[in-house]
Amino acid sequence: MTSKTSNRKRVVARKAATTAHSANGVLGELDLHLFGEGKHDRIYEKLGAHVLTHEGRRGVAFAVWAPSANQVSVVGNFNGWNGANHPMRQLGNSGVWELFIPGLKSGELYKYEIKHGRRKFLKADPYAFMMEVPPDTSSIVFKSRYKFRDRAWITKRKKRQAWREPLAIYEVHLGSWRRIPEENNRSLGYREIAPLLADYVIANGFTHVEFMPLKEHPYGPSWGYQVSAYYAPSARYGTPDDLRFLIDHLHQRGLGVIMDWVPAHFPKDAFALGRFDGTALYEHLDPRKGEHPDWGTYIFNYGRNEVRNFLIGNALFWLREFHLDGLRVDAVASMLYLDYSRKEGEWVPNEFGGRENLEAIAFLKELNEGSPKNQLRGRRSVIRFTRVDSVSISNGTWAGCTTRLNTFKPIRSFAPAITTR
Repeated sequence: MTSKTSNRKRVVARKAATTAHSANGVLGELDLHLFGEGKHDRIYEKLGAHVLTHEGRRGVAFAVWAPSANQVSVVGNFNGWNGANHPMRQLGNSGVWELFIPGLKSGELYKYEIKHGRRKFLKADPYAFMMEVPPDTSSIVFKSRYKFRDRAWITKRKKRQAWREPLAIYEVHLGSWRRIPEENNRSLGYREIAPLLADYVIANGFTHVEFMPLKEHPYGPSWGYQVSAYYAPSARYGTPDDLRFLIDHLHQRGLGVIMDWVPAHFPKDAFALGRFDGTALYEHLDPRKGEHPDWGTYIFNYGRNEVRNFLIGNALFWLREFHLDGLRVDAVASMLYLDYSRKEGEWVPNEFGGRENLEAIAFLKELNEGSPKNQLRGRRSVIRFTRVDSVSISNGTWAGCTTRLNTFKPIRSFAPAITTR
């Protein structure tokens, strides 16, 4: 880098620092109250990075939950990755930090610089809508411009009685379904695979496609089951709008779309959720409750309102923003039992001395029952959004997996269990 280029970057950074200001009105008191209660069903519209107009100026509003941080800053190419240029403001006792930076647009790389005690480290945005292609780990400001064309499918879905219709699901790991040997054996992208997958699935008599997790994940061989960015589709195959195109195309061809969803655990990669603000924030501190012995991952702290909100908001995000017809919840047995894959002395009993994870059960109940406002409904291992199609997946010996849920009408029953994992 030349001295002239370096000086120019410093000037730009100083100018940006003087124009950034608090985004009053972007996050209101009601938003913070609902988030603290774990009841904000559109929290993804408030936390994260959002391109918007604030006080007559176009830019990006950033907000992140980091209650134990001493200071949080936004860093990126726009300020030379220098946290001193864009310190964020903490909103009362909510643990939320926010900042509006005028002039920024979609496509900006960014992270949060977090100070906790004497430590200073960078974290990707838990609510980022887009990430860099691994192994790069920066979040990317993204605003969708995609317009779905699946109105006929959505209208038909609302009127159908899915539990009375045949159900045949084709499960796909997108990264290995088909490859192009002539191009270094690369995987197909979201848009490339759309017509090919639809043709194959229809020709073989399937009614639905079930994707293995397509959220961003650092380790390819995990097949997406160790998620680092819950709100960002994997950039390995294209942009978030490219994934919208794939789902839209399948719907237009008359196929339902389900995706695997992993609220059971997450990887320990330093750039992601683990020890996010310098403390065990999304996970339990005690490894007997907060670490999975088989997978070397952290376990979510379902007893924390903001963590439950992060997860339930994420389920709603995929159903609303990507028009998914259902979510298959992975590794449910590991959530239900405190002694799952643990020896005597390696787990902590619940308050009644039992092995059931009461906090996880309460989370799953809230996830399944939802509320009329949320319109989030489903079985223990599948979420249902309004009247979308769903399947019920049995899990271990837990009773009532395929029984009816009569809490909401007109939904009266669920398809029988078709697989066990």
